Amino acid sequence: MKSLREKTGYICDMDGVIYHGDRLVEGASDFVQWLKDNGKKFLFLTNSSAKSPKELRQKLARMGIDVATESFYTSAQATASFLAEQNPNVGVYALGESGLINALHDAGFYIDNVNPEYVVVGESRTYNFEQIELAVHLVLNGAKLIGTNSDLTGPSEKGIVPACRALVAPIELATDRKAYFIGKPNPLMMRHAIKRIGCQRKETLIIGDRMDTDIIAGIESEIETALVLSGITKREDLALFPYRPDHILEKAADIINLD
Repeated sequence: MKSLREKTGYICDMDGVIYHGDRLVEGASDFVQWLKDNGKKFLFLTNSSAKSPKELRQKLARMGIDVATESFYTSAQATASFLAEQNPNVGVYALGESGLINALHDAGFYIDNVNPEYVVVGESRTYNFEQIELAVHLVLNGAKLIGTNSDLTGPSEKGIVPACRALVAPIELATDRKAYFIGKPNPLMMRHAIKRIGCQRKETLIIGDRMDTDIIAGIESEIETALVLSGITKREDLALFPYRPDHILEKAADIINLD
């Protein structure tokens, strides 16, 4: 097994690994610069559907990190890609922010609040009862319920905040229908990431802060995993899971100094 520094490709989560909200994780800028200086292939793979790749690039730029728009892949993009393969050019009712709306439009979908094929739910700071009520009616009328990712919570600079699965839950409970979630740990998103990064699995490392999404996604996709303790999962949480990461680091930047 190659050392972590010798890998060709790096699939890196963002929330809890690169930043918390609008605050960089310690050493994140140095880690990204190391990836660039050493010609590594890398992809920022985020379960958040709120922002588009362009918006994510601008966010990192404001923090002093400059990477190409193509270096980002979101659960919104993965969701739009999956739906386009299943049933292209149909109507959707979307609960989410610009990242999700733009991804669906780019994939050929149109917004339909009357008789959509899908109800798609992502992260949203404007989530309200009227939206839930309409989503429930549409699902009961036959729309298929899709979640961009299965995260219950996410990290921010203020602490833990509700994420996609928490927002989907009221719709599931009211309709007695289960959503299908596209983002990590769904292997679909990992296959998309591997294709984008252009590396073999054995040459790739996935870096994440969550055992229940990042690490299990790597394990199920046969990609070497590194858990960083700068986000959701803490060292004392490891006993709660029946599986283990290949490596445990305090933060992503620790890879720079490994032998």
